[in-house]
Amino acid sequence: MNLHRFSCLVSLVTFTTLCFGAVLAQEQSSNTSNSKMKYPETKALDVVDDYHGRKVKDPYRWLEDTESKETAEWIAAENKITQKYLQSIPAREVMRQRLQKLWNYERFGMPSHRGKTYFYTHNDGLQNQSVYYKATALDAPRKMLLNPNTLSKDGTIALAGAVASDDGKLLAYGLADGGSDWRTWKVRDVESGNDLDDLVQWVKFSSIAWMPDGSGFFYGRYAEPQEGQELTGTNENQRLFFHRLGEPQTKDELILERPDHPKWGFSPEVTDDGRYLIIQNWKGSEPKSQIFIKDLGQADAKVVPLITGFDAEYEWVASVDDTLYFLTDHEAPKRRLIAVSAVDSDRSAWREVIAQTEDVLEGANLFGSVFYASWLKDARGKVTRHTIDGGLLDEIQLPGVGTVSGFGGKRDAEETFFSFTNNVTPASIYRVDLPSGDISLWRRPDVDFEVDEFVTEQLFCKSKDGTTVPIIVTRKKGSKLDGLNRTLLYGYGGFNISITPSFSPAIVGWVESGGIYAVANLRGGGEYGREWHEDGMRLKKQNVFNDCIAAAEHLVAKGYTQPSRLGLQGRSNGGLLVGAVMTQRPDLFGACLPAVGVMDMLRYHKFTIGWAWATEYGSSDEEDQVDNLLSYSPLHNLKSGTCYPATLVTTAERDDRVVPGHSFKFAAALQAAQGCNHPTLIRIETRAGHGAGTPVSKRIDEYADLWAFLIANLK
Repeated sequence: MNLHRFSCLVSLVTFTTLCFGAVLAQEQSSNTSNSKMKYPETKALDVVDDYHGRKVKDPYRWLEDTESKETAEWIAAENKITQKYLQSIPAREVMRQRLQKLWNYERFGMPSHRGKTYFYTHNDGLQNQSVYYKATALDAPRKMLLNPNTLSKDGTIALAGAVASDDGKLLAYGLADGGSDWRTWKVRDVESGNDLDDLVQWVKFSSIAWMPDGSGFFYGRYAEPQEGQELTGTNENQRLFFHRLGEPQTKDELILERPDHPKWGFSPEVTDDGRYLIIQNWKGSEPKSQIFIKDLGQADAKVVPLITGFDAEYEWVASVDDTLYFLTDHEAPKRRLIAVSAVDSDRSAWREVIAQTEDVLEGANLFGSVFYASWLKDARGKVTRHTIDGGLLDEIQLPGVGTVSGFGGKRDAEETFFSFTNNVTPASIYRVDLPSGDISLWRRPDVDFEVDEFVTEQLFCKSKDGTTVPIIVTRKKGSKLDGLNRTLLYGYGGFNISITPSFSPAIVGWVESGGIYAVANLRGGGEYGREWHEDGMRLKKQNVFNDCIAAAEHLVAKGYTQPSRLGLQGRSNGGLLVGAVMTQRPDLFGACLPAVGVMDMLRYHKFTIGWAWATEYGSSDEEDQVDNLLSYSPLHNLKSGTCYPATLVTTAERDDRVVPGHSFKFAAALQAAQGCNHPTLIRIETRAGHGAGTPVSKRIDEYADLWAFLIANLK
């Protein structure tokens, strides 16, 4: 960065900091009142359910009908009071302007190479959706292939998947409308840029896999939902099809269905040599699977089982002739790589290639005769190279401590790419020359702040039962640990998902304004393998909340903050985390931000894909689970007259993953229960869903609201 830009940046950062300092005094007076806020009147009905002999009231059941006129009026009234409050915060506009500048940087997606063409995304900074490009070489001028920003006026139609055929002549691409999980797939001729007539609809929770000759692709879909049930109806009986180019979807060949198991789903892959169709068979969110295969070299070959029993997770990695390689936690809680014969799948013949270690094996890719293996060590990435028999060759030197991803490509590729990022480092993309192993930088974003002004450190705390829980903290260098810092703790803790350091302009905006950002790696996630996950599931779910509480108490004990200046944030399953923890320990936080959360643990399984989470949470249909669910369900643990932290619930009207009725009911109940003047508001986004594909402009506005809310309430 040149001196002129550095001096301008210092001035801008100083100006921003001064602006925040100037408005904080106003926050103290303008948003603190001895009178309790007035919220829209929300009717409470006499609705009572019987859960195996336990009578449970559900007075806001009517808010589950997200399409009704009454609910629409309630949404409008809630949004009105929320926006009036947020717009009254002086820091909001200052933060929005700063976030807009931070988001305005050029960024690239990971390149892929098919045939004679490279494909990658690019965003000039503030484009709502990244644009998909093609190029004849990495350093050749790029040409626009698909611009999602032209598909809707508000930028809410997003590119939700793009897969080029093996020869690079065709691009299958999936579109998501308004944040929904539904995907519509089309096919574009790469040379002309024109779409073919092919249209594949009602695809959800499925990738697509091309035949090597480009004749068509495999995909999974559900039946077309009933009118009015597109965003709330239950998704069951996924079926796997083959779409042949040039034919209507009604003629697609059915490859696999199991109506006797309506909760089964199917994810297709085709081996690089085109010999086998590999089908990962999943049920719900449980990380256990079966594998089916189909010999594509035989015209009349049937789909046959290869690995059965749902005893572990099996993820196909690569193939060499009839040898198929799988990443699995079978007899290895932290995962290993095994080889399975496609013609003799007897378990006694399985061969271990890369053994389990103390670190978690996250992924593996085969290039030629070398495996590139990706690992997690205390939620931080590392990469090793191995011979085809599993022998360790070396460890790749990464640019720093953070998250690494990528290493995609065919087995015969001459190059691959990976990205590296952490909380204050935008994703830089590196090229690996596979024959030599040499690594070179391809793209590094030029951002509007000084990375060296921040420091990231890892702490460890003890949970209630003595379990060690890691916390990754990012703050300004030189910040004093005097207990006075506004601090935001983020958590998730579920579904075997690892929360690793990743860059967001929003995080930079928060830390730059004087805040501290902390991420706790809670049980229920995948950071330490299967046992770590299972210790936060079902009847052990309280461990997750205990871990979060321990992390918060540790930040206070070590002088990072104090309860009145500590915020808690989480999304989806993390929204459940926030709701549960704030009802259990309302004294520990000054403000809470539950986003798109699972708030009604007794009825979550009755909408869209919610049934799939029963393996994670347990279900109220199971008598032995009801008491546990009731013990932490956010909606059912609000107590009238309790002083809860200032809370800004966020959701979106078109969220068909965690339907917005969860947040609607929780917000209504929280407003009725609140026993002090701390604001309890809900922000309901329109033309958006669970989060993926949200336009940049909406993301900037949302984080400006969130951070301003925290600044106003973390006194």
